[in-house]
Amino acid sequence: MFPLIGKTIIFDNFPDPSDTWEITETIGKGTYGKVFKVLNKKNGQKAAVKILDPIHDIDEEIEAEYNILKALSDHPNVVRFYGIYFKKDKVNGDKLWLVLELCNGGSVTDLVKGFLKRGERMSEPLIAYILHEALMGLQHLHNNKTIHRDVKGNNILLTTEGGVKLVDFGVSAQLTSTRHRRNTSVGTPFWMAPEVIACEQQLDTTYDARCDTWSLGITAIELGDGDPPLADLHPMRALFKIPRNPPPKLRQPELWSAEFNDFISKCLTKDYEKRPTVSELLQHKFITQIEGKDVMLQKQLMEFIGIHQCMGGTEKARHERIHTKKGNFNRPLISNLKDVDDLATLEVLDENTVSEQLEKCYSRDQIYIYVGDILIALNPFQSLGLYSTKHSKLYIGSKRTASPPHIFAMADLGYQSMITYNSDQCIVISGESGAGKTENAHLLVQQLTVLGKANNRTLQEKILQVNNLVEAFGNACTIINDNSSRFGKYLEMKFTSSGAVVGAQISEYLLEKSRVIHQAIGEKNFHIFYYIYAGLAEKKKLAHYKLPENKPPRYLQNDHLRTVQDIMNNSFYKSQYELIEQCFKVIGFTMEVMCPRDSGMLCLHSHCFHLFLPSFCYVPSSHSGAGCSVSM
Repeated sequence: MFPLIGKTIIFDNFPDPSDTWEITETIGKGTYGKVFKVLNKKNGQKAAVKILDPIHDIDEEIEAEYNILKALSDHPNVVRFYGIYFKKDKVNGDKLWLVLELCNGGSVTDLVKGFLKRGERMSEPLIAYILHEALMGLQHLHNNKTIHRDVKGNNILLTTEGGVKLVDFGVSAQLTSTRHRRNTSVGTPFWMAPEVIACEQQLDTTYDARCDTWSLGITAIELGDGDPPLADLHPMRALFKIPRNPPPKLRQPELWSAEFNDFISKCLTKDYEKRPTVSELLQHKFITQIEGKDVMLQKQLMEFIGIHQCMGGTEKARHERIHTKKGNFNRPLISNLKDVDDLATLEVLDENTVSEQLEKCYSRDQIYIYVGDILIALNPFQSLGLYSTKHSKLYIGSKRTASPPHIFAMADLGYQSMITYNSDQCIVISGESGAGKTENAHLLVQQLTVLGKANNRTLQEKILQVNNLVEAFGNACTIINDNSSRFGKYLEMKFTSSGAVVGAQISEYLLEKSRVIHQAIGEKNFHIFYYIYAGLAEKKKLAHYKLPENKPPRYLQNDHLRTVQDIMNNSFYKSQYELIEQCFKVIGFTMEVMCPRDSGMLCLHSHCFHLFLPSFCYVPSSHSGAGCSVSM
């Protein structure tokens, strides 16, 4: 049941609606309750009633809507308020009735979808008329120090006489002389301004009434395209995208006038300090075009409403709003744990919930899952057949929601963002040792070379092979990971403006150089030393480089490799040496460069092996008091 006392309103003081109003039919469902058409028993007047469900934590929103409707509904572009009633019901719970003007022309969202369903689109003068009326309503609110905070097509209703009304003030904010800005992240995700979204994480961020300007710009796109930008994404993912993406535009801006495109551009200025107010937008050329035509456009609107109602309504897409101040999302956004692909969509984000979700994914061999724009990868320690040519093609240019989470999807996202916005993109791979960073980096590069459509196979092979080569020199066996990267890797892939890959450059940093002369118990030196020693032994070239065949160099010895035969007879090392030789050839090194008589890669490594051989021991000396002996 509702608490009997709100902050300033006492529900028990409101009259019972049964004496005055009778429900005649259902209109639809709102955020917290249902909306019905009602008839006044005394004078036959028709109205709409929003009956609020008995939820304890919405009294704040009820109070906000009641106060605004009571004070500001005397405007032609704000829905008229007829009164508030309180119906007691011990069985089903007490209900609050908000009786409002009946806007039986539907919402502007319904109207534009009706146009699109008929293969038409709303004319620009008609869009300008609707936006003008909405701006007039917003100007009335802003002049009275009120921010709507949930402007969208479904909250702009029409009357059958062609009237345009702002509705739903449940999350509206009233400013005061001491509080000119707000800092609560609230609204419907697709229409929320970047600065409003930022308030959820950045505690010092605030916003003013110009957040309604942004929402109106998104509504303008909705009137043109039928849906807001990013409507195909989950609402929580849209909240990640809006602050990061450039300001959205119409799907096909070339089909619309320069004035309409400019109006949207002005509304969607990301820096809200530079964004125009609603009063300034009323002077925009796109809006002023209706001067002297408003009566004609109102009649047109009446006709289209009639046509739309005769053809039957369109399927309504509900976009629930969020109110992060309450610490959760509205109930329809609660996700089913059985098939979640994005942890950001979970209602509760705590350690137990996340662990449970990851365990469920892992148990059904789903090793990838999103957290907003981030991809979590779980190491399965086995082949799951997820990286075939078929999988590669599946993720090229596909919508993120069309396929399960995958490393190839991240490659495609980065590539498509680079092409679309003509700007550099960065993918960071991080995790604990053995988590699969190296393998996922390989797969990422592999998919990017496919997307980049290298002009020749050789270039693609070079990019892939140089990655393997660097890891042979920089990876080593540790206690928990046989192929642990002992350095940070920075790989830059270069593309043309058309998206063709033209080259790559790898930089290393934080290389664990001390590993060359000291390894912890149970660990090994860098892979390359073992590969070369085994390869030279296989080719009978140890003697050529004056390397011993009976005792391994000191810094290659450990608990697992006590004799030189452990290295020389290791088939894996031998095969890797062959691959390293092939890598050098693919990249462009000839055998003459690799192993000339007195220099080259093999000679340099043999010199390192010779430096590994001597042992330096302290011995006392009568000459200086200290000395050393060197033994091989």
